[in-house]
Amino acid sequence: MDDPSSTVLTVQEIPLSDDSMSGCIALATINRPNKLNALNSEVMDSLKNFCSWVEANDRVRCVVITGASPLPAEEGRRAKPNAFVAGADIAEFVDMDKQAAKVKFTDNAVEALWKLAKPTIAMVDGFALGGGCEVACSCDIRIASKRSKFGTPEINLGLIPGYGATQRLAKLIGYGKTLELIMTGEMISADEASNIGLVNHVCEVEDLEDFTMDMANKIASKSVFTLKVAKRTIKAALNNSLDEGIAIEAEEFANLFDSADKQEGVKAFMDRSKPTWQDK
Repeated sequence: MDDPSSTVLTVQEIPLSDDSMSGCIALATINRPNKLNALNSEVMDSLKNFCSWVEANDRVRCVVITGASPLPAEEGRRAKPNAFVAGADIAEFVDMDKQAAKVKFTDNAVEALWKLAKPTIAMVDGFALGGGCEVACSCDIRIASKRSKFGTPEINLGLIPGYGATQRLAKLIGYGKTLELIMTGEMISADEASNIGLVNHVCEVEDLEDFTMDMANKIASKSVFTLKVAKRTIKAALNNSLDEGIAIEAEEFANLFDSADKQEGVKAFMDRSKPTWQDK
């Protein structure tokens, strides 16, 4: 299968820590460090292509998204700060009109990431602002370093978020906090992001990659088939009433009793052995 890497997105297939299992973790690094990994059209096209590759690649069991570290400072200049993604590339907004904006922000790469059936983790080190916060919100789990900052500063451009933050942030942190972040445009620390439910875990900078990859390996060790069922069932809570969601859960739960991996999981439990997932 063709490598989905590009000049602005580096994709690595990281072998699982459990040598007895096949497959990999797909680590995608947004690679525009001289622009704080800002989302331009090339990045968005590359991310969308990456999402298609993930869905088609049976080896991929879990996805981790991150941003490239800053380049060494030029002589006489200060180094750029760390950034997951510092936002959209505002230079592309200068001559953009209503129709062009509608095309650009509809059926975009952030939505493709959100719709991935496989588990996704955002590994955030540094600024996650605007589109960067929205990329993080489109992942299932967010893990951040202590120096990370989150925010939706689009209001300072006379705009609102366009990659889903008005909706996904409200689901994650509630109506009031979402209004506060979007209407003030202010940044919050990783610790505050954790306190309000935006971030799952906060780590020391030097521990971030190990912690994230440990979690990715833990998730990747499960049945991919069952993980997909779990993800879509949990997402049903976002768009359905409690009664409807419970009915969806009951149906999905019952369906799993005819799956090969349910048979394998129960047998392994009874035998006190390790399951060998068939991912079906």
